[in-house]
Amino acid sequence: MPAATGNDAFDAARAAGVIDTFLAMPSEREVQIRKYDYIRELAMDDATRSMEMPAEYMFKDVPHYDELPDPVAEVLRLMDHHGISMMLSHVDGDECRLRPDRFRGFFHVDPNQGMEAVRALEAAVVERGAIAAHTWGTGANPQVPINDKKMYPLYAKCVELGVPMVLYVGVPGPRILMSSQEVAQLDEVCWFFPELTIVTRHGGEPWEDLMVKLMLKWPNLHYSTSAFAPKHYPRAIIDYANTRGADQVLYAGYYAAGLSLDRIFAELPGVPFRDHVWPKFLHENARKVFKLDV
Repeated sequence: MPAATGNDAFDAARAAGVIDTFLAMPSEREVQIRKYDYIRELAMDDATRSMEMPAEYMFKDVPHYDELPDPVAEVLRLMDHHGISMMLSHVDGDECRLRPDRFRGFFHVDPNQGMEAVRALEAAVVERGAIAAHTWGTGANPQVPINDKKMYPLYAKCVELGVPMVLYVGVPGPRILMSSQEVAQLDEVCWFFPELTIVTRHGGEPWEDLMVKLMLKWPNLHYSTSAFAPKHYPRAIIDYANTRGADQVLYAGYYAAGLSLDRIFAELPGVPFRDHVWPKFLHENARKVFKLDV
């Protein structure tokens, strides 16, 4: 059982089991480096091409493993240590196959694949239990904006299947073009697909105030806190969660891509959420949005 932090509301909410909506499974250093080759192909500067993690200049404690014989066991150890009952990863990973009680999976789609991507998404949801679609259009080659016509068949399929779409918004960490994930593009998609549930990742900065306005306008639009250490959560998001947006803000870490769980859980109790927000933030909203109890 995790030790008490002095924040009673946080401790009580964590005791019910945290759901972390971002997990990039760790791997040994050489394998981890190769995972980011697709980003290096989009970069034009030598520094990005030489970084182990293409946005590591932004993070102080990117987790590294020189040896990692059992990644699933390592993640389970960390989850138990920090009171995490479930992590959301990718449906194709060993973790979802080996421990479906602790890991649930998104399915990554490449909108450049057209109808092949649509059919693959349906198969992943129907046959393999994927709970959401996921794409990072900024990392696609060529890049695909949030409101691009290539995305529309995937949005329609998500509505048909009853699963959310996970998207990335704001200036990306890697030094690649940002135009594909400007927050304003969400407005068109939410307008045309009012039944579509969207969960955003990676902060939305510098448009966090606009992100709040759009969530207020579109109730099926949600914000997750991935890629931000808790002490850097945008103030506009904290204020929105504490007022009208308690049902739209979800906890997401950034392990093992850029942040350690030790750092995240050391800083989380200091986030000035009101008491009623903590259970929604740490687990209730994720259960509802991703239909984890169904």
